[in-house]
Amino acid sequence: MSNLYRRFEILLPLQFNDGQAVPQELFAETVLELRQRFGSVSSEPETIRGQWQHEGHTYHDRLVRIFVDVTDTPEARQFFVEYKERLKTRFRQLDIWLTTYPLEVL
Repeated sequence: MSNLYRRFEILLPLQFNDGQAVPQELFAETVLELRQRFGSVSSEPETIRGQWQHEGHTYHDRLVRIFVDVTDTPEARQFFVEYKERLKTRFRQLDIWLTTYPLEVL
């Protein structure tokens, strides 16, 4: 078994940019898709608070983090590049913060 993995972390908003709460079904759909694709997915219950600016307006975000550890392949990376665009539409966001970094599993 290869021990070269990559973690993909996604910050998802608890509210749309207009302030309305994101339905829980959207989170459940996202988690299910990732579990079906990669076999596992993790999330953290803590709310992450963020602030960012766009075109002179300051946004205050409340976010949750979900993450997936996968074998480090070009195919996995491409999946997440494309998946980010789907998430931007699903959660009605200008952008979705999706980060990645290498993992060494001992």
